[in-house]
Amino acid sequence: MSEAPTPETAGTPSVFRNWLSLAGLVLIIGALFSFVLLFVLDTVAHFSNPYVGILTYLVTPVFIGLGLGLALLGAWIERRRRKRTGRASTPGLLIDLSRPRDRRLLAFSAAGGAVFLLLSAFGSYQTYHFTESTQFCGQACHTVMKPEYVTYQQGSHARVGCTECHIGPGATWFVRSKLSGSYQVYATLANKYPRPIPTPVANLRPAQETCEQCHWPKKFVGNLDRTYNYYLAEESNTFYALRMLLRVGGADPANGPVGGIHWHMNVANKVEYIASDASRLKIPWVRMTDPQGVVTEFRSPGFTNDPSAYEIRRMDCMDCHNRPAHVYKTPNDAVNLAMALGQIDPALPWVKTNAVFILSEHYSSEDEALKKIATFLEAKYPGQSTVKETIAAVQRIYQNNFFPEMKASWKAYPNHLGHKDWPGCFRCHDDKHKSADGKKAIKGGECNICHIILAQGSGEKLLQLNAQGQKFDHPGGDYDLNCSECHNGGL
Repeated sequence: MSEAPTPETAGTPSVFRNWLSLAGLVLIIGALFSFVLLFVLDTVAHFSNPYVGILTYLVTPVFIGLGLGLALLGAWIERRRRKRTGRASTPGLLIDLSRPRDRRLLAFSAAGGAVFLLLSAFGSYQTYHFTESTQFCGQACHTVMKPEYVTYQQGSHARVGCTECHIGPGATWFVRSKLSGSYQVYATLANKYPRPIPTPVANLRPAQETCEQCHWPKKFVGNLDRTYNYYLAEESNTFYALRMLLRVGGADPANGPVGGIHWHMNVANKVEYIASDASRLKIPWVRMTDPQGVVTEFRSPGFTNDPSAYEIRRMDCMDCHNRPAHVYKTPNDAVNLAMALGQIDPALPWVKTNAVFILSEHYSSEDEALKKIATFLEAKYPGQSTVKETIAAVQRIYQNNFFPEMKASWKAYPNHLGHKDWPGCFRCHDDKHKSADGKKAIKGGECNICHIILAQGSGEKLLQLNAQGQKFDHPGGDYDLNCSECHNGGL
């Protein structure tokens, strides 16, 4: 066997032949492998994920750049050392497979490289799935997204992934989500995010492309029987309930009469409107096109502007169901529910009023709120056996619906479903939106259009069912006002 070549005969080793440059090279290989794997996963996924895009196009390039920097730094240090000493720190690489030692080192190197790539693939794959999870969306930026995450867990869509509603399929929204996700990371790191986080009204994807992937718009629902439990704001916390049929109806004439609340979503009816504010609480103009193609415009008093100067939106599910996954319960509704479930003792005098009052107060932090709730109720009911359970229930209501650090509560997010605490249905159905000739108006105030009150009150009175419906018997007398003009979530 010939003698092994000397460094002179083998050639001068590259300046990248040093441990620092080799470590940079390993980092580059791992990052490139992760980039390719994440790119493939993100491309073939059914739903796009903006955070995977951040990992793919922002994080992995950072590691590639870091590896490149280490490699160049190692080469620069090695070059300076050679100028100073006049020789290379390591001889040229020579592999002789006839030598057992070289074969063992080569085998160990190949096995180590395979394990490294396997771990990179496993880590990238697990990271990909973690970024798809609701835990990542809600907890990675804990303070920022805590309100959305907590209310999401209590909602009816708690088993639907965030990205399925907020992004959905398609190349266009794929790109938009990448840009939006990148900015969200910057805003979080720079502490430039708004408080509270605004509802994505303007840039939310149309319901036809998200909600209707699961919900059938022509489904005939018919009437739904619902009972709503209330406790009056008085010393005895008098129980008062409403049992009613919600006339949801449907829009498919093959399965039932077209009508009810879901008449608005009948594909044969085209309802368009203009909103004069960002939250869509004020709707001064509505245009209705019936199945025969007859067009009728309705305007609220004083609106004489040209509709073409505004954005005209076609009504869809989100115009009523605008809080499908993140519902912030009002103090009144949350306390009513807790009392009906026995979590708050109705025997405590004025407990309904006191609980709603202390929940509605302003607090700078959750810790402050929990302490003041406990102090307030302990002072109101000293020595009462059920006060501890009541305090715990009220504190739990606060933790699930109030987030002072993000200024998030029911006050920040109008709910258009119904009409008790927000205008909701009465944004249009107020008898004030009239056609140009004044002969037609969008009906309002006729309760039986959307629901039929079967029974109301408490005790024996609640057992007096009337299938034809009853006139609403408002506790304390009748008022010629829309519900939301008095009720504001705290009453």
